[in-house]
Amino acid sequence: MKHFFLASLMAGAIALPAYAADYTIIAPANPGGGWDQTARSLQTVMQQEGISGNVQVQNVPGAGGTIGLAQFASQSAGNPNALIVGGYVMVGAILTNKAPVTLKDVTPIARLTGEYEAIVVPASSPFQSMADLVAALKADPGAVSWAGGSAGGTDHIAVGQIAKAAGVDPTKINYIAFSGGGEALAAILGSQVSAGISGYGEFESQVKSGTLRLLAITSDKRIDGIDAPTLKESGIDVVVENWRMIAAAPGLSDEQKAAVSADIEKLAKSAGWQETLKTKGWQDTYLAGPAFEEQLAKDISATEATLKAIGLVK
Repeated sequence: MKHFFLASLMAGAIALPAYAADYTIIAPANPGGGWDQTARSLQTVMQQEGISGNVQVQNVPGAGGTIGLAQFASQSAGNPNALIVGGYVMVGAILTNKAPVTLKDVTPIARLTGEYEAIVVPASSPFQSMADLVAALKADPGAVSWAGGSAGGTDHIAVGQIAKAAGVDPTKINYIAFSGGGEALAAILGSQVSAGISGYGEFESQVKSGTLRLLAITSDKRIDGIDAPTLKESGIDVVVENWRMIAAAPGLSDEQKAAVSADIEKLAKSAGWQETLKTKGWQDTYLAGPAFEEQLAKDISATEATLKAIGLVK
């Protein structure tokens, strides 16, 4: 009877499903921003879809994500349950801050989302089109002021590329960096600057209400639901996408990396995540494995070239 009982227990244990891994996700920014929203969306969907039984989010803000990245790399080594959100802004911040810890010090897993940049002016602006703005930029680069996010971030990079494509010295651009989207928006609406640049979602409600005029979008082709030409249509051969990624800790075994990658793939393909993308207005740019690692290397190289042209990196 004892043997039968033990055998039954063992059979029951074998039949039980494996517990989903618990995860802690570092959002290397303050609550409310894009990385924080991404981390908390991951938290919600991973739990709803049964990918993880418990997901915690920790905010470690500062220096374009490089403070959180450094803490993550040093404290989470070998931990398969630790993740960090990052993206294009972090690539620029690593270069401009000369950060000792880079994305080579973690384990990139996948690119998840993308958002294109929008170029806007106040409704009262004399600039009716991107061509008007570019003409003014060519005439006197310093007279055209741009409001955007942190120096060396996606917004700054996009303006530098626009200047370069227009034949203007990128070091002459008058870029004003704001720490928060609300501050930049106030400056644009108050006509304190010539133009503003950020992710389309930052300006959507003002564009729809008519207080801001949308001149162009930095996508490679027109986007359904957004009534604006691309920069290419406006004669500026520039495409910029502010992507976001997820990375795991350094020092993982091949098996651990494969398990994390499988969980993130389940997430990316889940109905819950697809619904989140629609709700947030994020583009689905899922890319994983060697293809993502190759694209990441290209993006880092291109970003370094642009920041050198702007004069932020030597």
